[in-house]
Amino acid sequence: MSMETGTGTAHRPQIAKADGSAVRVLVVDDENSLTDLLKMALRYEGWEVRTASDGLGAVRAAREFRPDAIVLDIMLPDIDGLEVLQRVRADGTETPVLFLTAKDSLDDRIAGLTAGGDDYVTKPFSLEEVVARLRGLIRRSTLTLAQAKDPVLRVGDLSLDEDSYEVERDGTPVELTATEFELLRFLMRNPRRVLSKAQILDRVWNYDFGGKESVVELYISYLRKKIDAGRDPMIHTVRGAGYMLKAAG
Repeated sequence: MSMETGTGTAHRPQIAKADGSAVRVLVVDDENSLTDLLKMALRYEGWEVRTASDGLGAVRAAREFRPDAIVLDIMLPDIDGLEVLQRVRADGTETPVLFLTAKDSLDDRIAGLTAGGDDYVTKPFSLEEVVARLRGLIRRSTLTLAQAKDPVLRVGDLSLDEDSYEVERDGTPVELTATEFELLRFLMRNPRRVLSKAQILDRVWNYDFGGKESVVELYISYLRKKIDAGRDPMIHTVRGAGYMLKAAG
């Protein structure tokens, strides 16, 4: 693990919640040296940090601490990170989750994302990378101040409110995760424009997946099930080029 907090983070504006209070992050890993390093790096961002060393402790901490984001190791000594996430989600929270995994397997990563996680990093990683991923997740969550002057985007019978994070198709509410919402927002800001997987990765996840663009396909499939299911499709695949959203009909 490299400790690359660097000077780049020192000059970034701090992220705070809409009420001005500090962002809360729960870090879950059974390696104390790792959690200590992450705690230091995240506190440097001005965030409030709590740690847990096992899955059951993580579930308890999530209920008590009510974090705004969770850094969650998949391999834990009691229940694994996927089970932790399922229990946290069962409590009705949509807190963004950044998975840590020692396994460099795309299947494991996709399994985590499918279970409701929002992002992942593979060990070894730099502290700066973790901080950057968390900043991206938190920016996309409903916790930060909305910056749009005109909050409602509309394409055909699809509307997206950037202030309330409400999405509707033909007047019917559509429930999206934070990452799905950001992906749809990017598509709706560029109607009838073909967006490549690389462009989507750069804009929605704010970093390069190292060529593993299948995560884009995964989230496009999620959106299609929620936006297009039983309706005229709005999300289109342009073979060899990318994806495009346009009004149905």
